[in-house]
Amino acid sequence: MVKGGVEIKLIHGSGNVYRDFGHVDAELRQARAIIASKIIDILDERKLSARAAERLTGISRSDFSRIRNAKLSRFTLDRLVAIGGALGGDFPPQPDEPTPPGPDPDGFPIP
Repeated sequence: MVKGGVEIKLIHGSGNVYRDFGHVDAELRQARAIIASKIIDILDERKLSARAAERLTGISRSDFSRIRNAKLSRFTLDRLVAIGGALGGDFPPQPDEPTPPGPDPDGFPIP
């Protein structure tokens, strides 16, 4: 692609920005970001401030402030799931029902 006389190379990402930037713990960082965004969605839907969320859940308002500001390095994935659950959200998010395996192409059942 050429823009203003300069060739720009377009690179498609992997779907995980942390992996694209070479972070060793990319999947964990992505998972924390996804859970944090769900917590933020709940706070926004209910119009809860950090103080109101603290009163509702007993979880420190500074934790909610860190989540809103994407300062997630202090949180384990389990802690974020617990915070989301305390807000009454569907945590952990349930994956879709797995498709049962079909028969093996050679006719043998797959365990």
